[in-house]
Amino acid sequence: MDAQQLERRQAVVRILRSGVVHRQEDLVRLLRGEGYEVTQSSISRDLRDLGVLKASGRYVLPPDEVSRTHGDFAMLAQFVRGLKRAGPSLTVLRTTIGAAQSVAVAIDRAEWPEVAGTLSGDDTIFIATASERAQDQLIGRLQALFRI
Repeated sequence: MDAQQLERRQAVVRILRSGVVHRQEDLVRLLRGEGYEVTQSSISRDLRDLGVLKASGRYVLPPDEVSRTHGDFAMLAQFVRGLKRAGPSLTVLRTTIGAAQSVAVAIDRAEWPEVAGTLSGDDTIFIATASERAQDQLIGRLQALFRI
């Protein structure tokens, strides 16, 4: 990531923290007003890479890095809908549409020892574990965090 992109993303975070943004077009307009050369597609990538969610018609920042690492998934819990085993080492976590990537990133960044990796789509996350025992630990953790 180059310096311009990093600076723009910091501006995106600042804008999202300071007010309510309902549409990407609003964010583009605000950033252009601050002198950033942006397009809707660059903002879309920024929002995706930052893990920004859309909830209740507005863009919401995910929990900060420190909170994620320490297991504060409270904000993400509202997006998790279900949990299912798919064999002895694959767990399927269902989310609201558009939230799977943010939840998967939070799980990856938490670096739980039982998780080998995640793969996410729009509303589904596949979580791989090395063994059935690791899967049991993961499911217990997910049920406690997300009350599912």
